[in-house]
Amino acid sequence: MLVLNDITFEFGSRALFSNASWHIKPNEKIGLIGRNGTGKSTLLRVIAGEYQLNGGSLQGRKDLSIGFLNQDLLSFQSDEPIIDVAMQAFDKALAIEKEIDKVLHEMETNHDDKLLHRLHDLQHEFEILDGYNIRSKSESVLEGLGFTTEQLSRPLQTFSGGWRMRVILAKILLNKPDLLLLDEPTNHLDLPSIQWLESYLQNYEGTFIVVSHDRYFLDKVVTKIAEVFSEKINLYTGNYSFYLKEKAERDALQSNRFANQQKFIKEQERLIDRFRAKASKASFAQSRIKMLDRIDLIEDVESDNAEMRLKFNFDVQPGKVIAKGLVRSKKYDDLEVLHNSNIEIERGDKIALIGANGRGKSTLLRMINGSEKFDGHIEMGHNVIQSFFAQHQLESLGLNNDLMQELAHHAPTETDNTFRALLGAFLFAGDDVFKKIKSLSGGEKSRVALAKTILTKANFLLLDEPTNHLDMKSVNILIKVLQEYEGSFVVVSHDRYFLESIATKIWYIENKTLKVYPGTYDEYEYTRQQQLKQASQQAEQKVKQEKAAAKNNSGDKSLEKDRKKLQNKLQNQVKQLDEKIIKAKSELEEISVDMGREENMAVAEKIKALNSLYAMKEKEIAALNSEWEQAYTQMMEMQ
Repeated sequence: MLVLNDITFEFGSRALFSNASWHIKPNEKIGLIGRNGTGKSTLLRVIAGEYQLNGGSLQGRKDLSIGFLNQDLLSFQSDEPIIDVAMQAFDKALAIEKEIDKVLHEMETNHDDKLLHRLHDLQHEFEILDGYNIRSKSESVLEGLGFTTEQLSRPLQTFSGGWRMRVILAKILLNKPDLLLLDEPTNHLDLPSIQWLESYLQNYEGTFIVVSHDRYFLDKVVTKIAEVFSEKINLYTGNYSFYLKEKAERDALQSNRFANQQKFIKEQERLIDRFRAKASKASFAQSRIKMLDRIDLIEDVESDNAEMRLKFNFDVQPGKVIAKGLVRSKKYDDLEVLHNSNIEIERGDKIALIGANGRGKSTLLRMINGSEKFDGHIEMGHNVIQSFFAQHQLESLGLNNDLMQELAHHAPTETDNTFRALLGAFLFAGDDVFKKIKSLSGGEKSRVALAKTILTKANFLLLDEPTNHLDMKSVNILIKVLQEYEGSFVVVSHDRYFLESIATKIWYIENKTLKVYPGTYDEYEYTRQQQLKQASQQAEQKVKQEKAAAKNNSGDKSLEKDRKKLQNKLQNQVKQLDEKIIKAKSELEEISVDMGREENMAVAEKIKALNSLYAMKEKEIAALNSEWEQAYTQMMEMQ
């Protein structure tokens, strides 16, 4: 499908890829991973044709269609309703639909046969493109991504950037390109929408490459991993969990090779130092030096595991109760998001607050923090010192400060050694600590803001989407921080691996009421799935019981009379449909005979008309067969 041969790509003076190769095959489900800054998004842009290579080649089918979801699309604006924006994926069908409308309008005054044939051809082509179902398909995808039916008619520009990105994603998915490129598609999705997208991609008929830091998502949707590392593309067959095992084995092998090579180099260097000064051995020493110069050095393994050399403590121990209260009601104008909800947080609670966007999760964090007004009260317990992390705090970072200055302004009594240790734990090593805030990426700014949160020495944390913009190693660092943290916290996140790793209690909002599950995320999800399965089985059982009760209620003469009446009606319907099917098949045969006549085959317009009539008759027969099967099944069930 697409082949990258020995590609080289340089960004400024830095090489992101050097003689890297990759063969992308049809129907592959690929997860593209690597640390932030290694070139994952750049590689997608190379494949999409937005960036030109410095060396090597990119070869693919000439008719290859590519759909590319990237973060630049956040700025896309339109006055059109979102349903119309999504339906732009069917541009060919929409163009034919306009042409059909034009022909129909013309036929009001012009009854030429050529115009009729033109209409038949257009309708046949529109039907082949499944044009009559494009609206329902678009509605289904948009609603799967979290939009309500009422929102579909709202203009795109009335939605926030994250919701606009969902519309663009819907449009790209509906277009069904041969190669689908998705750069962090789950960034703007809530858990229900992520799970819907997982199901969609599992059944996607085509190739896709997805960049994501969501381990659970990758495990569900991909069957191959492409890792960007050391300017190369390393391939692993399997999902993300398989990659971790295979990677560990490869790393262990490389680590041994690195250690053996380093041992060999040091032995040779000792020999060189020993014989360099002796005239009789000078040529021997020189040959050893040249040999070492020719060696291809093996790189040491760089682990993605979190290495913590700092423990985050707090000075004041809180009481048994961290926070307690009642939310009678929380509204935005006429929209109520919470009511009659008890809030209770005890010392040591590690709480994950989950659910769909718009349910009030971030609002509830602000209410606990005291920065959001509501009808009710929430009181902090004895000696509780809280700290609140949210994405808007990234905007409050001092852009002209370096990292050390930013932390010093926030905690002037701490030492430089403390700042360096803290920044090192959040992956800022060496001279990185003197980078200006304005030069940092979104993920790096998040790590700085998280470091500032830790510096408060709070014994109670409120964390709103702390994993946004973080790569997998940074998420591992945060997991390690929160696992070792002895205080209490409430965290909002859509990263299921993160939640399973740190939470021991689940909060979720259902019917505008806060509910509690006393267990981990995986336990909650298992229980929820069992409840859904049980509810489905109960519904099926109820239907069966109602059917059995109706069948056994022979004492109700009027019901029996109605049943016989319906049975007779269905028998007549089946008989009439049989006759219609026989007649339609006969007519289809006549059309087939006409299509084979020489006088008709010689006239192109005549053949087109007959083809159109043949297709319409086939559709009619299929509809009659479907109607017959339905009527016959109902009739048999009543016997």
